[in-house]
Amino acid sequence: MKPLPHTADLLAVAPRVVWFEPAEQALADPVRFLAYLMTYGTPEDIAVVRRYLQPDDFRKALERAPPGIIDKRSWAYWNVVFGHFPTPPMPRRVIPE
Repeated sequence: MKPLPHTADLLAVAPRVVWFEPAEQALADPVRFLAYLMTYGTPEDIAVVRRYLQPDDFRKALERAPPGIIDKRSWAYWNVVFGHFPTPPMPRRVIPE
């Protein structure tokens, strides 16, 4: 996936969806950023990001989402948006024994 540019509009969206770190750091990992966006982003936030990324980028981010970021409701919604039926299991943390 291509990196996200540090434009004024993306730097404004980043703190709303990844509030606990600087915007530049949030944008540095597009898959992780999109996972937070798909959970906490407003329709306006998503529209801004769609100016820079293709639907396939969102699909790839959903398939590679880190565990613990996307909630059940958002997971179900985005999988329906991308035609994943039945909805695959959510990402899970693996704790070594």
